[in-house]
Amino acid sequence: MRIQPILMFLLVPVLCFSQSVIIKNVELAGDNVIVNYDLEHSNPASEFLLNLYASNDNFSAPLKKVTGDVGQEIKAGTNKKMIWAIRDEWGNYKGKVALEIRGKVFVPFIKLQNFITAAAKYKRGKNYDLLWRAGNSDPINIELYKGNTRIQGSMQQPNNGAFTLFIPVNAKSDDDYRLKISDSRNAEEILYTPYFKVVPKVPFLVKAIIPLTIGGGAVILLGGGKKESSPGGSTTNDLPLPGFPK
Repeated sequence: MRIQPILMFLLVPVLCFSQSVIIKNVELAGDNVIVNYDLEHSNPASEFLLNLYASNDNFSAPLKKVTGDVGQEIKAGTNKKMIWAIRDEWGNYKGKVALEIRGKVFVPFIKLQNFITAAAKYKRGKNYDLLWRAGNSDPINIELYKGNTRIQGSMQQPNNGAFTLFIPVNAKSDDDYRLKISDSRNAEEILYTPYFKVVPKVPFLVKAIIPLTIGGGAVILLGGGKKESSPGGSTTNDLPLPGFPK
C-alpha cells in the first residue's frame, strides 16, 4: 500500500490569530498509519478540534479508528501524532490514499466541573449533581451507557450548567459505565466522560451479616438439651422432660 501524504496549511481566522497544521510525514507501521504533524498558533493557550480525513470518500467524513493527538482540546505544539488503525477501519485495503487533517478552534458546548473521574464509584439508587460550564445555549442530551449499551437518557435538557443524575436501582455492579453528553442541534458536539464504577447502595457484606446474626441468635435460643461445661469443669444438664403415661 502506498501512502501519499498531503502537506497542507489549514488557516482559520480567530480574532487576530491564525493557525496552521503541517503534516510532516506519514509512515506505515504494521496495521497502523502514523501521521506526524505540527500545530502552530500564536496563542499557546488556545485549543482545537482536529480530525483525520482520507481521499476514499473525498474527505467527506472523519476517520473513526484514530488515536493520539486527535479530537477535542488539542493544543498547539510540534511532534504531534495521529495513529490510524487502517485495517480495523478498512480491512485489507490496497491502493493509494491521500490523508488530510482538518480542524477548528475548539469551543466546548459544555465543560464538566465536578464529574467524572476514572476511579469514581457511584451507588445505584442515588442521585448525583452534575455541574458544568455552558459554551452555548443549545439543549443537550445526557445518556448513561454501560459499555456500548444505552441504559437511560434525558433528552433536550437545558444547557444551564446543572443536572441531577440518577443511577438506576437495577444497574449491575461494574466498572464500564460512562455518560454521553451531546448537543441536540449539532451531531459533531459529543462528550464522553471517563468510565466509572457502579456499586450497590448497601455493601453486600452488610447485607450478608444481618441474616447471619439473626440466624445465630435462633440457634442459641433453640439450642436447649445440650450439655455445657461450667467454669469448674463439671457439666450441667437441662431438666428432663416429664414422661408420657403408658
